[in-house]
Amino acid sequence: MSRDQHPISRKDIAEPALKVLYRLHKAGFDAYLVGGCVRDLLLGIQPKDFDVATSARPEQVQKLFRNCRLVGRRFRLAHIMFGREVIEVATFRGHHDDDNDDATKHAKRDAQGMLVRDNVYGSIEEDAQRRDFTVNALYYNIADFAIYDFANGMRDIEAGVLRMIGDAENRYREDPVRMLRAIRFATKLSMRMDDSVAKPIAEHASLLQNIPPARLFEECLKLFTAGKALANFELLSEYHLFQQLFPMLKSYLQAPDEAPYQMLRQTFADTDSRINQGLSITPAYLFAALLWWPLQARMEQLMAESGLPPVDAMNIAAADVFGRQVQTVAIPKRFTIPAREIWQLQQRFERAKGKRVQSLLGHPRFRAAYDFLLLRTATATPLERKQLNPQAQFWTEQQQQAPATESHKPGKKRGRRGGRRRRGGNAKRGKDDSSAS
Repeated sequence: MSRDQHPISRKDIAEPALKVLYRLHKAGFDAYLVGGCVRDLLLGIQPKDFDVATSARPEQVQKLFRNCRLVGRRFRLAHIMFGREVIEVATFRGHHDDDNDDATKHAKRDAQGMLVRDNVYGSIEEDAQRRDFTVNALYYNIADFAIYDFANGMRDIEAGVLRMIGDAENRYREDPVRMLRAIRFATKLSMRMDDSVAKPIAEHASLLQNIPPARLFEECLKLFTAGKALANFELLSEYHLFQQLFPMLKSYLQAPDEAPYQMLRQTFADTDSRINQGLSITPAYLFAALLWWPLQARMEQLMAESGLPPVDAMNIAAADVFGRQVQTVAIPKRFTIPAREIWQLQQRFERAKGKRVQSLLGHPRFRAAYDFLLLRTATATPLERKQLNPQAQFWTEQQQQAPATESHKPGKKRGRRGGRRRRGGNAKRGKDDSSAS
């Protein structure tokens, strides 16, 4: 498709991406924008990332850019750094040939057929066939500004259909994360999944168990923090993928009229609302809400079996719940720690009196914990809502009464520079309690 037949202009392309394309081209290599950025530009969406495909091998790319580092074992990629912006450059991929003795072609599958190493290089035509969906097999050539469509991606964009390149079942076995991508693209692009894409998903959902938990965490962020969380939750549940990501929530999905399911649904709706209003969100709050009911179940079990008080039961239950969850989705400590604080504050809200009220108002997690209290109240059973309403009202009033300058003050300082030194001047300082959110 020549330049006069499509709407993509170089002014729509990020300057770092143009620099990469031009330098590769001037060095004699083929260089294309590829995949989601081309698709989004055609749909009038501003891409978040710009990916480049090239005939240059990773080592050749590295020689052209001092700000380049090579990453990836499964498939070798070049990341070219422009401050905080990263342009990902991939060499054209080729077809697998298990009988090929060429040492430069490295591909390996596991027992389930999943590709665990995929350093097989080829032509642009082969690269297009190796991509997942037809709408992602579109290439913008910096040499002539034309778009090359090798899999009828333009036709599917116009029809609003998400179609897989090749046999969907085999492609899901090669990389089960493609099932999550199918859901995400269907909601993001308002496309209908072709039957060949949709039908095999539920049958192959369990293949997600073979994916490293760290990779599934990154996929969860893409699914639930981009403004389509509720739509993704509903489709993921329908195709039995959400149950693979969060096994402890399986039983709650079977009772959509009950409080646990309502909390899940409202959490995702609230997250979408904040994103669409341009407000910030934190995954810590999201995971605190998702795992609240498994936490409650484990707490009740501990208190019944061991007679533990609620505070101790919560601390042990929190460790148990996150310990189980990270086996499927590896939530980092920078999110599990503040999530646990949000939970702990629910108990402290119940007991707070006098000076402790002011102390909690200044807690770095107060606002997230307060929002969570409102979420609990809104999705509770009638009996529980009767108990939670007074708490929610009390903390709402406390914020209204507290001066603006006081309500967000941090609690008592643990130390300050220039103060009296502790005995043994090299003693360790206390940890900063302002964990990332």
